Amino acid sequence: MRIWDLAPQKLCRQHLLGEHRELHAIWSVLKHNKKGYSRHPETLRWKGKMAALYARHHQLVHEMKLRGYNHQSPLDVKLAKGRTKQNVFIQSRMQQKEILRGKKCGCTV
Repeated sequence: MRIWDLAPQKLCRQHLLGEHRELHAIWSVLKHNKKGYSRHPETLRWKGKMAALYARHHQLVHEMKLRGYNHQSPLDVKLAKGRTKQNVFIQSRMQQKEILRGKKCGCTV
């Protein structure tokens, strides 16, 4: 599971859509207090930051629409509570860029 801390427009198709899917998984785990992935570091860093997760979703959806994707999975804004900024990183932005460069996938980082 990963939510990148990079601009969505820098992500290739695979990583943009993959992050969107994983964001919904994290949202569901946090919203429904599900056990699966509840202790995953990526999930834990978003706990108490549903507003920030909602904002990231908005960024992803904006980029998806620019690329011509038909988004059909909105999040409930009423659940977007807590902190509005994400300031906890599992890896620095520089490390995330290096990971993506190593994948040679089309991300423009």
